[in-house]
Amino acid sequence: TQQSVLAGLVLLAGALFVYRFYRVLAPVLRAPGPSRFDRLSERASFAVADVGLHRRLLRKRWSGTLHSLIFFGFIILLTAILQSFGSGLFPGFSIAPIGGNTWIALLQDICAVLIIIALAMAAWQRAVIKPARFEGSKATDAWTIYVMVLAVAGSMLLEFSSHIVASGTWTAWRPVSGAIASILASLGLTQQGATAAEHVFYWVHIAAVLSFLVFIPGSKHRHMFTALPNIFFRNLGPKGALPPTPDDAPGVSDIDQFSWKHKLDLISCTECGRCQEACPAHAAGMPLSPKKVIMDLRDHMLDREAGTCHDTSLIGGVIKPETLWACTSCRACLEVCPVHIEPMTKIIEMRRTLVEEGEIEPMLQDALSSLQKNGNSMSKPGRQRAKWTKDLSFKIKDARKEPVDVLWFVGDYASFDPRVQKITVKVAETLHAAGVNFGILYDGEQNSGNDVRRVGEEGVFEMLAKHNIDTIDACDFKRIMTTDPHSLNALSQEYKLFGRDYDVVHYTQLLLELIETGQLKINADDSTVVTYHDPCYLGRYNGGFDAPRKIIHLAGHSLHEMGRCRENSFCCGAGGGRIWMDDSMAEERPSENRIREALALGDVKMFVVACPKDTVMYNAALQALGATEKLVVKDIIDLVHL
Repeated sequence: TQQSVLAGLVLLAGALFVYRFYRVLAPVLRAPGPSRFDRLSERASFAVADVGLHRRLLRKRWSGTLHSLIFFGFIILLTAILQSFGSGLFPGFSIAPIGGNTWIALLQDICAVLIIIALAMAAWQRAVIKPARFEGSKATDAWTIYVMVLAVAGSMLLEFSSHIVASGTWTAWRPVSGAIASILASLGLTQQGATAAEHVFYWVHIAAVLSFLVFIPGSKHRHMFTALPNIFFRNLGPKGALPPTPDDAPGVSDIDQFSWKHKLDLISCTECGRCQEACPAHAAGMPLSPKKVIMDLRDHMLDREAGTCHDTSLIGGVIKPETLWACTSCRACLEVCPVHIEPMTKIIEMRRTLVEEGEIEPMLQDALSSLQKNGNSMSKPGRQRAKWTKDLSFKIKDARKEPVDVLWFVGDYASFDPRVQKITVKVAETLHAAGVNFGILYDGEQNSGNDVRRVGEEGVFEMLAKHNIDTIDACDFKRIMTTDPHSLNALSQEYKLFGRDYDVVHYTQLLLELIETGQLKINADDSTVVTYHDPCYLGRYNGGFDAPRKIIHLAGHSLHEMGRCRENSFCCGAGGGRIWMDDSMAEERPSENRIREALALGDVKMFVVACPKDTVMYNAALQALGATEKLVVKDIIDLVHL
C-alpha cells in the first residue's frame, strides 16, 4: 500500500541520513577540547539572533536577501512537508490541507514563490555575477542543491494546482496554486488527468524531500544543522587573546590534534568565500585563502574518517608552509564569517609546529633571534631603546625609579625606526605640554610579544612577556599607555595568560580625554579632507574605532571614510609577523592596495594612521606607487601637536 511504501522510504532515508551524518560528526565527537557550556543564556540568545536576523549574511545585500528568502520560506514549507508525510502515514492527519481555507495555506503558496525567486537570484549570482569569492568553492554541490530545492517547492505547487483542478474548487487562500491550476485547466487538463497528476507530483515531492535529506550530510549545506551549534559554541574569550597551549603539544601537526570546536568549524563551512574576499594575503596574490584552508582541512579529516586519505601529512601535504606564513593575523576572516569559523587560529596552531620543527624563513629567523637576544626585532642593543629621548626639550621620567600617572609602553618601531621616532617625540612633547605625569621603562622595556605569539613562537613570547611583567610590576603607576596597537593588545589581552589585568589605553584615547578636559588645546583652523585607516589591533581586536575619528573632527578636518573601514578595515599587511618576512611573492602589497583605495576617493589629501607599523607600511606604499605628491601619511599626533 501507499502507506507502507512511504513508511519504508522514510525509514530508509532516515537511516541513511543518520549514518551519513554520523560519519561526518564522528571525528568531532571524539576530539578533545575546551568545554563551551558556560554563559548559556548569552550563547543561546546570540546564536538565535545571529541566525534569525541574518546579521552577517545581510552585509551583502544580494546574497543575504536570497538566503533569507530560502531560509524563512523553508520554515513555512516545513508545514507542507509535514502535511505530505503526515497525511500519507496517518490518515486524517492535517496541518493545512491542500483545499483548506487557512492562513498557512496562503503562506505556503507565497513562500514557495519566494523560494523559487531566491533560487533564480542564486543561479544568476553563480552563473552571471560570478563573485570572485566563489573561486575554489564546489559549484556542483551548489547547483545540486538549487535543483533539489526547486524540486521540493515546484512539485508542491504542482501538486496543489493539480488538486484544485481535480476537485474543481478554487480558493483565494491558494492564489499561486490557483493561478497555475487555471493555466493547467486552460491547457486541457481534465479532472481525471489532474487526479493522476496530483498523485505523481505527490510522489515527486516525497522523493525530492527524502533525496534532499540524504544528500545534505555529504554536502556543504549540512550547515543547515551545524551552523546554529557552531555559533552557539563560539569563543567568548577576548578577541585579542589566543588560548593557552598545552605543554605536551604546543602545535598541531595532525588533523586529530585539533579540538572538537575546530573540527565543528570545518564541517560547518558554507564555502561562501567571505573570508577569502576579506583576506589581505589573498588579495595580494599570496598563497592563502582562509576558505581553502578550511575546505582542505575538512576534506582531509573526512577522507581520513572514510579511510580514503592518500596524503597523511597535514603540514607540507594538505596545507603548505607558505600558506601558513602568508597570514597577517588581521582577524578579518573571523569577523565576516556568517557561522563564526576561525581560520586564523587554526593557522597559528599549525605555525607553532613549523616553529618547533625549525621551518622558518631566514628573515623571520633573524627577527626571532634578535628578539631572544636583544628583546627587540631590530637587532639593536637594549640601551638604545630610549635614544630618541635625546631630541626632547625635557627629561622623561624613568617609571622604574619614580611614580607616574601614565606608564608609556613605547614599542619597538616607535623606539627604533627613524621614520617613526619623529612621531614618538611629538607624542612625548604633546603629553608634556598637556601636563601629563608620565614616564617610560627605558631599557627595561622589551617587545610586547604580540606578533611573536602569532608567528607561533610560544617560548620567546613567554620570555618577553614575563620580562615586561616583572618590570611593569615593579613600577608605581595608574595606567599604561601605548602608541602601538600590537602592544596594546598584548598588554591588555595576552598578559592575562599570566594573571595580569592592566588598565591599558591607546594614545588616541588619552589624547581625546586631554582635549575634552581642556588640558590639550588644538588649532582647528586648517581644514583638510582626510581618510583614516583603522589598525587591526586597535579596531577589530580592541574596539578602538571612535577616539581617532573624534580627534579628526575636533581638529577641524573632514573625514571621508574608505569603503573598508571600522570592523571591515583592510590590513596593512604587517601583522602576524609579516613585517619580519619576505613579501616579494605578493603581486600587490596590502598596503599598496589600501593606498589605491584612498586615492580612489578623489578628494582626500591626508591618510591618517594611528599605529607605528602603519606609518612604515603606508609611506613605503606611497613611494612604491609614486603617489607621494597626491597623498601624505600623517599620524594622529600630527593633527594635535602644537
